[in-house]
Amino acid sequence: MADIARYRPEDQRQVETLYRRVFGVGSAEANRLRWDWQYRHNPHRPADGPLIWLAKEAQTVIGQYAAMPVKLSVQGEDLDAAWGMDVMVAPERQRKGLGEVLFRTWDRNVGASLGLGLSDSSYRLFKKMKWPDVGPVPCLVKPLSRRALRRPGWSVTANRLVSALTLPWIRLVARTRPLRGEISTIRQFDDRFTRLWERVAPQFAFAVRRDAAYLNWKFVQAPHVRYSIGVLERGEEVAGYVVYRHAQEARGRVTLVVDWLTAPDDHDGMLTLLRWVDREARAANSDKIRAFAMHTAFRKLLKQSGYFSVKSTMEFVSKINARDVPSAFYASTDTWHVTLGDSDQDR
Repeated sequence: MADIARYRPEDQRQVETLYRRVFGVGSAEANRLRWDWQYRHNPHRPADGPLIWLAKEAQTVIGQYAAMPVKLSVQGEDLDAAWGMDVMVAPERQRKGLGEVLFRTWDRNVGASLGLGLSDSSYRLFKKMKWPDVGPVPCLVKPLSRRALRRPGWSVTANRLVSALTLPWIRLVARTRPLRGEISTIRQFDDRFTRLWERVAPQFAFAVRRDAAYLNWKFVQAPHVRYSIGVLERGEEVAGYVVYRHAQEARGRVTLVVDWLTAPDDHDGMLTLLRWVDREARAANSDKIRAFAMHTAFRKLLKQSGYFSVKSTMEFVSKINARDVPSAFYASTDTWHVTLGDSDQDR
């Protein structure tokens, strides 16, 4: 039986060797900078090192479960939580229960266990362990061009027909609308964003703490992806922000709304941020905008802005360990704030 222990710096070489065996040399090289940022420089990293558990036989590392620690606000109380991340087991040890042992070790050692964008095997394991199933996080899309609704499985003729028939509707929902406030772009989050979080946090039953330290680490210091940040200011204070980026996909160019924060009842603020993203997406020649939103109030405003729901592939599980919560807590997620920017889905 393998021994399970926390990662130590002297394990790094063996961890990298295992990563190359499981994911390939190219992926291992690309992973190095992200690993340092995600685990070693995380502002919520425990004093005794990254939240990574290793499975060893003798002195050989044969498995890993790495978690990304965050502060999670649950009904007004901050808990030490962690997103489940990089799971790997040596090929010759797979399908022998080692993955489940690592999962359970992680779960026992954090105040709240969180999983987002699960693989099929991970999702089946969570179901087997009888975890609350609260996902998927709803996905919404706003079309901006006739290319937005094309599908690779359709014929050229069918795609052209759909594009022609839907173009009047797309022009209607994609029309430019006036901003309701002043938006500026920034490259650094300051203390005003911590104050914004403190003001709006009581309105969320569940949300990762979005203070300045977290936001700078997550969206400014990430070495593997570059974000744009729009900020809504009112007087000397910040009323909201939106994080977004543009990407080329197989079906066209897309603008991703990665994260945002306003008071859920600040309709003018949220609509202004969304209209800013509209303008940025058009300037980048995007065919559509995509967002993931769990909070009901935010989804209503997205739909009011021309977004419509599509099938979501971002499964979500959560288990609160540090305090007792009723089963109804997981059944009603209307005031939970979860976006694409949570966990490591946007990488």
